Amino acid sequence: MPKTEFPPAIRSRPVYGVLEPRGGKSHLLIADGAGAAAILDLAATAPAEIWARAHIIYIPGASGDTYTAQLKALKPAQFYAGPSYAAASQRIGDAFAKAHMGLQVCLSGTESLMGQAMYAATSAGIPHTAIQTEHRGSTARRMQCVHCKGITENVTTDPFECSHCGLNLFVRDHYSRRLAAFQAVCVDAEEPGNVPEKVELFR
Repeated sequence: MPKTEFPPAIRSRPVYGVLEPRGGKSHLLIADGAGAAAILDLAATAPAEIWARAHIIYIPGASGDTYTAQLKALKPAQFYAGPSYAAASQRIGDAFAKAHMGLQVCLSGTESLMGQAMYAATSAGIPHTAIQTEHRGSTARRMQCVHCKGITENVTTDPFECSHCGLNLFVRDHYSRRLAAFQAVCVDAEEPGNVPEKVELFR
């Protein structure tokens, strides 16, 4: 699956690159869905010995078993496949808490996965220079309602309905790194009931 090209946006919006081989004492690779393809592309050019000190945490999602066997075939020192980021969060937190100097971190897949893992990494003291990101797969967004503070995952339309308070919300590019979520505001606050027709912007 090719790398997603995002249109120009405001400065708070994250910018993603392409995973590339880097030397390090160990590697932690966290991916979801098609993000596994970025790891496999990395493996095509990375020295084979890095996998003996690598930990792969993978959340297949809608990709099912498409990539799992290929990731296991890299023979990483540790491999985990889980049903959701929430299910993997304890393992991710432990991996960062036990990290030693020289760890290289690779995040790939959806913005929701990368944003949450990025926050976990930086909160644990991992420097930005040791973290690489590559977007693959769905462009659906993780949105926070600024009114009730609830998080709605996998938003594909603009406007959308808050899954917590039910307000009709406008999708914005304003991004909170702390919450790993884009910010959304009520679209009909000044004229209740005047809600634009939903348009699918993300898939």
